[in-house]
Amino acid sequence: MNRELLEEIWQRHSGKIVGSIGGFLVGVLILAFGFFPTLFLLCCIGVGYVVGKRIDEKEDIMDILDKLLPPGYHR
Repeated sequence: MNRELLEEIWQRHSGKIVGSIGGFLVGVLILAFGFFPTLFLLCCIGVGYVVGKRIDEKEDIMDILDKLLPPGYHR
């Protein structure tokens, strides 16, 4: 296929493409592992994304841990 055509399709329909692939992957995970293990995996992915995003924004690791962990954990 033409590269320009693929770029145009991606620009116009990227949300639909990503959503469809994501839905497919979640469906496969649920079929393979079950609902609750998949839910746990998705929660872990979400936490990893948030921590990684904050690291990318140059936030201090200790500040992130202070927000996530109970008081008195870090001395």
